[in-house]
Amino acid sequence: MSDFKDIYFTSKDGLRLYARDYPMQQAKSSLPVVCIHGLTRNSADFDELAPWLASLGRRVIAVDVRGRGKSEHAVKVDHYHPWVYANDIVSLCQHLQISQAIFIGTSMGGLITMTLALRKQGLIAAAILNDVGPVLSVKGLNRIASYAGGGNRFQNWDEARTYIKEINQSAFPNNSDAEWDKWARRAFAMNPQGQLELQYDPLIAMPLKTGKLKATSWLIRWAFRRLTKRRPCLLVRGAISDLLEPTQAEMMRQMAPNLDYVEVPEVGHAPMLTEQAAKQAIQTFLEKLA
Repeated sequence: MSDFKDIYFTSKDGLRLYARDYPMQQAKSSLPVVCIHGLTRNSADFDELAPWLASLGRRVIAVDVRGRGKSEHAVKVDHYHPWVYANDIVSLCQHLQISQAIFIGTSMGGLITMTLALRKQGLIAAAILNDVGPVLSVKGLNRIASYAGGGNRFQNWDEARTYIKEINQSAFPNNSDAEWDKWARRAFAMNPQGQLELQYDPLIAMPLKTGKLKATSWLIRWAFRRLTKRRPCLLVRGAISDLLEPTQAEMMRQMAPNLDYVEVPEVGHAPMLTEQAAKQAIQTFLEKLA
């Protein structure tokens, strides 16, 4: 969709991690944007959003969180944890000499962004939380746990596309086959045996499957309050999301009265942020920032 530079950096525990660096298309804004994907996804999820943000005059960094995409897998399962992920984001920003940025976090990426507010809050100039918050629906968590970490392999792209459609169609009822094909090509890559394999370590799902990742905790609620205190934040919610339901979104708005909010119609968890309602809200939000 647009040219980007491959970035490799080293985590504090020695992993080789990856990110895409999209240069701004016009010298306009000083604050870059750091995009962090969801649990089983990778930086390719932003292959349409990132070029659009770059066209608005922003440098955009889209990261492969450890265990996903081109980033190395963690040596210990315990290192698939928001606190460790947040440390990796700090390492990324140090590597690129980014002292402050706007963060876009989809699902798990939003949890990482909230955790970053505890780890190094000065790094965050503003934040966009995509269909995630400090209190989540057990229904949505159980659905994700039902397929995450399955280690699925397929023989051809038709099979891969069918799988992606089956696990996501309830959230994206209007997607075309062409769109599902895009999703499959973001999610899968050819392994040495000539099979299409999901681009993540199956062990990333262990905290969810074992119940270590809970629907809420006092720590993540504190992190949300710290993130949204005296800092511009936007919440994007899919109108039919089963992970961030209306009651949880309303709770967030009560906890953070200055929180900007947009609902994306006919989309569940989690919006791709290329939907018209999402793009309009994001553009309006970014125009208020340096």
